[in-house]
Amino acid sequence: MDKPITTAEVPPQFLRSAFLVGHIPQRALASDPRISYALYVPPEHYNPNPQAIPDPNQIPPTTTKNNKPPLPLLVHVHGTSRNLTPIHTTLPAFANRTPCAILSPLFPANLAHPNDLDSYAQVTAPTLRSDLALLSILSEIAHVWPGIDTTKIYLMGFSAGGQFAHRFLYLHPERIAAASVGAPGRATMLDSGVEWPAGIKDVDELFGRGVDRDALRDLGRAGAIQLVIGSEDVKVHGGDEFWVWVGEMLAKKGVSETGKGGKGVKVQKKMDHGRMESLLALKKGWEEMGIQTRFDVVEGVAHFSPGVQDCVLAFLGPLMRRGE
Repeated sequence: MDKPITTAEVPPQFLRSAFLVGHIPQRALASDPRISYALYVPPEHYNPNPQAIPDPNQIPPTTTKNNKPPLPLLVHVHGTSRNLTPIHTTLPAFANRTPCAILSPLFPANLAHPNDLDSYAQVTAPTLRSDLALLSILSEIAHVWPGIDTTKIYLMGFSAGGQFAHRFLYLHPERIAAASVGAPGRATMLDSGVEWPAGIKDVDELFGRGVDRDALRDLGRAGAIQLVIGSEDVKVHGGDEFWVWVGEMLAKKGVSETGKGGKGVKVQKKMDHGRMESLLALKKGWEEMGIQTRFDVVEGVAHFSPGVQDCVLAFLGPLMRRGE
């Protein structure tokens, strides 16, 4: 298979015309074209060829165009609605001033079964390991954009994106520079007696690796884990009547709420409490294991990702600028 062109192969003056800086057209993931991703690369801060050998005989020396440090990468994970709007509206300004690159992966609905909304947030499904898909995206970016640092990422996710964020953190802490977990409706507790996605009893079987609590503690001590939610985000999604209907529908389909559905997809337990309660329980469970977090409550905000975004960026921005 032909390999994609890298920015190191393109004359700097042609990078924008080749759509390799600025807003990058949505790209299909080579290892799984069902998954795609959007990328923003700030043109003024990007070094297209960090391995270039400076030529001191040129006037001015080529080092003036090739001495920019690698850009840190902020990964913004969507919620159930699959809204990628921030990478086209509010996040580029953050990228330009930090500076950093922005990645927004897209995990379409209905991948695991015809009624699938959030299997990506659970990380594992029969036809999708969303954590491995993200790692594959990072590998593609590292090849095409050598001026972006993909070794450790800055991860942010809200709602179902917050579910993905803390589960990816459990499974791949070595790839995390900092993580912001926003308002997950359901949390995975570090409980070895309960199966995934509510606990971690079967992580070795499902993922071929355990949870490195020491690595999580190290991130916590570095001040690199944020839990964030709006002060008014206290309602159960859909209300109690909705979840009664969901239970009845699952029963008609022969699916247990705590068993497996569709083609072996685990069905998460119904939401029987609000996201604030869920996040507080996660915070308490982590603290009992020595995992420190920054807990931010944004006043006056309900379940609304844009309402907490400034708080998230205020947490991540200084960490990026310090290179932590």
